[in-house]
Amino acid sequence: MNIRGTPNQGLFGATLGFFIGFAAVALFGPTAAAFKDAVGLSPMMVGFLVAMPSLSGSLLRIPFAAWVDTVGGRKPFLVLLGISIVGMAGLTVLVTMYYPDRLTPGMTPLLFFLGLLVGCGIATFSVGIAQVSYWFPKAKQGTALGTYAGIGNLAPGIFSFLLPLALVNIGMGGSYLLWLVILVLGTFGYYIAGRNAPYFQAVHSGRSKQEAVEIGRQHGQEMFPQGKLKDSLVSSAKIWKTWTLVAIYFTTFGGFIALTSWLPTYWREFFGKEAVVAGSLTAAYSITASLMRVIGGRFADKVGGEVSTILSLAVMLAGAVGMFISRNFGLSLAAVIIMAIGMGVGNASVFKLVPQYVSQAVGGASGWVGGLGAFGGFTIPPILGAIVAAQGDTGYPGGFILFIGLGLIAIGLAYLLKRTHKVVSVTATPVNQPSQEVS
Repeated sequence: MNIRGTPNQGLFGATLGFFIGFAAVALFGPTAAAFKDAVGLSPMMVGFLVAMPSLSGSLLRIPFAAWVDTVGGRKPFLVLLGISIVGMAGLTVLVTMYYPDRLTPGMTPLLFFLGLLVGCGIATFSVGIAQVSYWFPKAKQGTALGTYAGIGNLAPGIFSFLLPLALVNIGMGGSYLLWLVILVLGTFGYYIAGRNAPYFQAVHSGRSKQEAVEIGRQHGQEMFPQGKLKDSLVSSAKIWKTWTLVAIYFTTFGGFIALTSWLPTYWREFFGKEAVVAGSLTAAYSITASLMRVIGGRFADKVGGEVSTILSLAVMLAGAVGMFISRNFGLSLAAVIIMAIGMGVGNASVFKLVPQYVSQAVGGASGWVGGLGAFGGFTIPPILGAIVAAQGDTGYPGGFILFIGLGLIAIGLAYLLKRTHKVVSVTATPVNQPSQEVS
């Protein structure tokens, strides 16, 4: 049988699709002030607006990851990106026809709904993780997945920088139209370049599952769908360490998404920066966190997942304290970059711990951690907005008390994991028998 594509081509296609879809994190951040003025949104409603794409982008990760095990990654990718195109097209029409004078408060629900649709592209993360994993042998998955996640995570930062520039030069309608064109072209690029792993190609050609497995092995594939994700989800949900990892990832990755969407508002409203400057500052934060995720994977391999997680959370916590006490632009910029470094390394460390602590149900645990952890991107911005509504301008730095609290809790949970891991590996493992937990 003729198999189309190679592992590197599979990685390229998945990375392209994720990069295009994940840009939706920055959909409303750079334009929040404009919508706030046009529709009359409160600070809390602004928080909900910038977070709407993250709601669909986090919750849809679990079911679409399960779909990959049935049909491969191409169809789930194209469905998610297709829905995102529909939302982006609707948003472009809405802005072109009604912004600013005819955009009324009654259109707020439609604005939020279109944000939900565009956010479906964010859910491509879990689809691409599975698609890349099936293409590569286990010995090369770390590098492949690090490349996939690291490059894909760059999209919000790049779009946070480009969108304000477009707003200045071609206006709101033209900016979203340009985004729509890029999204369509990127989706078409994935349609051309995206490839399912050999096993799924064989199944689609009519081969039996047993024949497909043999064909996959002949082409270097090592991982194949086993059982039902539902069983894996149930099994992993019964393990307390799964929920510990969810809470930590909620802090690091959910926090990363939340700040990427909230920081444009922070820089503009608290420090009075122009939209282009606010976008550039947000891009500096987002891109730093994304690049540190790649480095963080290697760091975790050297020092261990628990130590890497604790250190990264301590760095994030230090940055959050700086943001909380700062009324100075230079200090705030330094503090948020420190947060980016901690969050980026932490995002990589958590997924190193998933197979270590939930080895019997890695797929299900990854679904819970990736899906519910990313949910922080939806829940955190409205809370930050509520703090601003309650405290006025001082609420912008004051809101970072939330990250201080989350950081302290996450460090405690990571330390608990480390202590439990030591106890298991030293006292619970019989002499002369290999530990099943330290694998």
